[in-house]
Amino acid sequence: MKESNWSAEAEARWGETQAYRESARRLSRYSPEQKAMAFHAQQQATQAVIEVKRSGHTPESDEARAAAEACRLAIDEWFYPCGTEMHMNLADMYVSDARFAEHYESLEPGLAQYLHDAIYANHHHAR
Repeated sequence: MKESNWSAEAEARWGETQAYRESARRLSRYSPEQKAMAFHAQQQATQAVIEVKRSGHTPESDEARAAAEACRLAIDEWFYPCGTEMHMNLADMYVSDARFAEHYESLEPGLAQYLHDAIYANHHHAR
């Protein structure tokens, strides 16, 4: 998703949530370079999941769980606090919300479900 499309969509859906407010607060304080770094960190984390998937690792593998954790940490560092429960909620949205599913599918066929499953595997393994 393009940043502007994502911002409008996020505000419409989550504008009243604490996570959205924190994300908007952080982004508003970032320099253009920091904003670019934030979105780059998120893209890199997603690309790592794609590479692990393409390598044939299952979502339950150490590699996939580590890639899912990197996604969580990128969100947590740059956008808003993202604990394991929040990350599982996002995982559910990745497969249940057509716009997110289409975004991930456009990057790699089967990615939405794969990332969902890797996030859940990471959460259950961390317990």
